[in-house]
Amino acid sequence: MFFLSSCSVSKKINKIVRNNLFNDSVLADAHTGIAVFDADANKFIYSYQADKYFVPASNTKIISLYAGMKYLQDSLVGLRYKEMADTLFIVPSGDPAFLHPDFSSQRVFDFLKRQSKPITITTNSWKAEAWGEGWMWDDYNDAYMTERSPFPVYGNVIRWMQVRDSGSIAAMAREEAFIYSEPDISWKVNFSGDTASKIFSVQRALAENKFFITQGREVNAERSVPFITNRFQSALELLKDTLSRTIDSTTTVIQPDGIIHSQPSDSLFKIMMYRSDNFFAEQVLLMTANEKLGVMDDRRMIQYLLANDLAGFPQTPRWADGSGLSRYNLFTPQDFVWILHKMKNEFGMERLKTIFPTGGTGTLRHYYQSDSSFIYAKTGSMSGVLSLSGYVYTKSGRLLIFSVLVNNHRQPAWMIRKKVESFLHALRGK
Repeated sequence: MFFLSSCSVSKKINKIVRNNLFNDSVLADAHTGIAVFDADANKFIYSYQADKYFVPASNTKIISLYAGMKYLQDSLVGLRYKEMADTLFIVPSGDPAFLHPDFSSQRVFDFLKRQSKPITITTNSWKAEAWGEGWMWDDYNDAYMTERSPFPVYGNVIRWMQVRDSGSIAAMAREEAFIYSEPDISWKVNFSGDTASKIFSVQRALAENKFFITQGREVNAERSVPFITNRFQSALELLKDTLSRTIDSTTTVIQPDGIIHSQPSDSLFKIMMYRSDNFFAEQVLLMTANEKLGVMDDRRMIQYLLANDLAGFPQTPRWADGSGLSRYNLFTPQDFVWILHKMKNEFGMERLKTIFPTGGTGTLRHYYQSDSSFIYAKTGSMSGVLSLSGYVYTKSGRLLIFSVLVNNHRQPAWMIRKKVESFLHALRGK
């Protein structure tokens, strides 16, 4: 009976919104937008500021996911190549899975190891920058702002590990910690044995691959720090050591005649969405540009998608990057409902259920744990921003597509997440 009258539905959802979201000081001063769409009836059943623009944070990854699912086929292109008499020419694809610890199978690396000829990597297809438009420069040392590049290696981060025996502070002061990196590097490293510090820390210099390490008193610790990619230079240095091979670069345009696929595309998409991995999202957008346009240019790909596949957005968004790190991104709740509905129709819910986190998993691991399979959604958060967009199955079996975007809040994020959770639980029960 809940869905017989759109008017009564809207009134009942409005009551749910008031009781679970707005009748509380948590969201009193925030800018909030909500859209709820009945996918079975093909109509909106609730809107609140749903046509207003919001900074969506990592909800932007939903749009990048659409691009990847549309243009990257079933398997990722690891690289293309052309074998000459005295050289193996490599045309990179932007694949972030190469030598990444998330992927045990490394077909591209196995292919390169089998080669006996010198390797030359082409550089002419890279038309992007290491950082996205509007990224905050002082986050450069954090793994969530890893640099983008045409030929990523090891996820474009150095993983630093500290191992030491537990014991008294006095014992720790006498005993050096064992510190190592993956991969092993020949770049500059300065150590400080500050046993007064509890935390093992690694700080990279802003303008060069130079690392400053403070040991601290942690027994076993790991820190991942992005390195400066210098387009291809860092990858070349690391690969020379890894492959023990001569590797050079060239600006010569190469017409490849071979291709190596690396990973099932959905395996990358799932990690991207479950972990909200910014680096994977950025590289997915660059890979789609490479496949569709022949160059790794995120801005051109964004323009192409908005003029073609995504021309139907209810409100034309400002789309700045692939991950949502940029505060230049502006989307509406209606925009997210529209793209999620489009994805359901083009790719099917069964496939989307394997990629989007559900309750108790990924970035939803602390939420929606009771009867978790009713929700499949993407979170988003940064300072003052919280978002959640996705799919909810009601207890009667109907599929609802929703988007809740919150900007300019001053409350702890977990409090707002709990409010949104109570709203969706109530919405589902009707």
